[in-house]
Amino acid sequence: MPASALTACLDGFTAISVEVQADIGLGLPSFAVVGLTDKAVQEARERVRSALRNSDFGFPQHRLTVNLAPAELHKEGTAFDLAIAVAILREGGLQATFPRAGFIGELGLDGSVRRTRGVLPMCLRLAADGVSPIFVPAANAEEAQASGAEIVAIKS
Repeated sequence: MPASALTACLDGFTAISVEVQADIGLGLPSFAVVGLTDKAVQEARERVRSALRNSDFGFPQHRLTVNLAPAELHKEGTAFDLAIAVAILREGGLQATFPRAGFIGELGLDGSVRRTRGVLPMCLRLAADGVSPIFVPAANAEEAQASGAEIVAIKS
């Protein structure tokens, strides 16, 4: 059964909830991200792989597929990185301490969580959907707190 993490993306001036699903399967090592993504999301493969390795989590040496659902919605930007990493860790056996938590943020290659744009509308959407807490980059914490949601600011 694939593991998942929750996040959101911008669609014009509004935000839409996104479920990031990760599945580790049999086959040669590969890492595919699907779900109508742009180049920045596709590049998440390298950011997430390096961030997990440099944070001492390791990276699965199997066939890895990550799906960003709903698949018909165009997804762009780097805010999916943190949710992708969490979904992969959960699929690898990490217990979900907060199963209904949201994750927004770009990952640096060293595992740092970097500022991203559109955090306020994404937090508003996730909070409206009952997602709590929401993990955001420390650099976006003040903006995110304006949503009224339970916010956890993280640096790495």
